[in-house]
Amino acid sequence: MRRSLLVGSVRGLATTRRPMKKMAVIGAGITGVTTARALMERGFDVTVFDRHRYAAMETSFANGGQLSASNAEVWNSTGTILKGIKWMFQKDAPLLMNPLADISWHKYSWMAEFMSQIPNYRSNTIDTVKLAIAARELLLKHAKTYGFDFNPEHRGILHFYSDQKEFEHAAKVNELYAEGGLERDLVTNKQIGEIEPALAGGNYLGGYFTPSDFTGDIHRYTVGLAEGIEKEGVKFRMGNAVESIEHHGKRMTGPKGYGYGVAVRLDNYESESFDGVVICAGVLSRGIASSLGDRVNIYPVKGYSITVNLNDEKSQNAAPWVSLLDDKAKIVTSRLGIDRFRIAGTAEFNGYNRDIRNDRIEPLIRWCNTHFPDINTKEVVPWAGLRPMMPTMLPRVGAGKKPGVFYNTGHGHLGWTLSAATAEMVGDAVAQVAENGYTGPMYTFAVNENIWSGHRLSVGTA
Repeated sequence: MRRSLLVGSVRGLATTRRPMKKMAVIGAGITGVTTARALMERGFDVTVFDRHRYAAMETSFANGGQLSASNAEVWNSTGTILKGIKWMFQKDAPLLMNPLADISWHKYSWMAEFMSQIPNYRSNTIDTVKLAIAARELLLKHAKTYGFDFNPEHRGILHFYSDQKEFEHAAKVNELYAEGGLERDLVTNKQIGEIEPALAGGNYLGGYFTPSDFTGDIHRYTVGLAEGIEKEGVKFRMGNAVESIEHHGKRMTGPKGYGYGVAVRLDNYESESFDGVVICAGVLSRGIASSLGDRVNIYPVKGYSITVNLNDEKSQNAAPWVSLLDDKAKIVTSRLGIDRFRIAGTAEFNGYNRDIRNDRIEPLIRWCNTHFPDINTKEVVPWAGLRPMMPTMLPRVGAGKKPGVFYNTGHGHLGWTLSAATAEMVGDAVAQVAENGYTGPMYTFAVNENIWSGHRLSVGTA
């Protein structure tokens, strides 16, 4: 079964079409690498660009490690806004919306657009969970195909609650998840301890357990997939930033007469021409899109993590193996093999600031000490990354206004979780244009039902 999915505004062409063949992908994080694989599979000659020497060195480096359809609830709700106001000047707040940090029109206009999406909370959450379910299976398939290890743990994800109001809200969210096709189990305090013995003896109101969710090391996954597709012919041009992308207009001026003609210019003054380009540049996507005439309203939302090195047997025995989500603290955990324990959380609206702040790291360490006092937190590795967040909380996937320009970006806190599915979607979009060209100001492309069984995604005019 196939369905049509609205992609966006494009330009009609009056010239004879020739097929696109050579594609550039901007960004070697999880979204860029999965996109490159999807394009390669469809017969394109693909080159990936990234300013770092290696793949997955920014937002895909040390996130919470969860592949979590059970964390698909969008943030566009009155409750989130009220919490943000309540915590506005609390330095260690789970959600920090300090109005004195990054005083910019972009920030406040983004927040206004974010609030305007509150009426779409229900439908956007259901769309996201459907997409996440499809993506999980694809991610596992890719790891099996290329045979790399990423410290996967197929033990499910356990949400636990100590606040009655949060627990009641979780029940309502669970109804939306069920509508999206996600199966979860309501569990008691006793069952929480049975599922994860490290939490036994706690005093929790209850929780929700999602057996089908799993965890792993996003950095190892992305690097492993990049190495696999490189062996199959995908090129990686690493270590130089993209200075500009020059679009040649409606004329068929791509390499050897193919495509629409896009020149990628690097900071070392080198340039290479392509038939088209897919922007997967995380928080940098907004600026690139603007230079190409598109509005992709991404705001950088900073998240923090610590990786606790479990150097002694006592710590290894005390650390949980089941992935956890403390909904009140907005903290997630993942066990990365025998000797690493990842704790991540918080959301900070502070522009493009990448500083690792001690007052944001300390709550993560304190949370670990409170819940798992036998873990030695003397040796922890702090990290901060900028999540590329759209006001809708849904990624921007599909065509831009100029022929040959595509986007797969803006996945927010669910970049890894959604990446494989949106890569297939943008791969289908590129293949459709390669076959048929641009046919008008609005068009649709078909998405295979086993990739995404939803009814729409936020991929209209950007």
